[in-house]
Amino acid sequence: MSDKADNNAAGSNGEASAPPSLNILTQYIKDLSFENPGAPKSLGPKEKAPDININVNVNANPMSQTDFDVVLNLTADAKNGDEQLFHIELVYGGIFRVANFPQEHVLPVLFIECPRLLFPFARQIVADATRNGGFPPLMIDPIDFAQMFQQRMAEEQAKAKVEAPKTN
Repeated sequence: MSDKADNNAAGSNGEASAPPSLNILTQYIKDLSFENPGAPKSLGPKEKAPDININVNVNANPMSQTDFDVVLNLTADAKNGDEQLFHIELVYGGIFRVANFPQEHVLPVLFIECPRLLFPFARQIVADATRNGGFPPLMIDPIDFAQMFQQRMAEEQAKAKVEAPKTN
């Protein structure tokens, strides 16, 4: 019985295969910009809540065979009618070590799990910057990175189908 357990833990070459691991090596702010163009006039009481538009994008770049730079790009604009109250841009990244994952799981790890780990820190930076800019803290709702990834993959597949006939 112990021979069977040992064989299950061994890879195809007879050596023990390491379990998949995901590690954050470092996190960093690459760019942070907060603009409050109407200050101090824009800081007064408002009759209604401002219109806030938030955009999120995720990118990943390999640094080595196992290390990847994953970057969250967050932008938010707050407007009261035509008046720009504030604009914030944050580029927040992390270096991740992604080891021993099957190749088909690497992209989902990079575009779902890594941004999921970065997001709470980026959210706090945005909240602190808006509060320090004189506004109530902007608390960005949780983001479904799995849905973003699926949508991105569907768009790329559709794009590939459209471009495929052009190359023939």
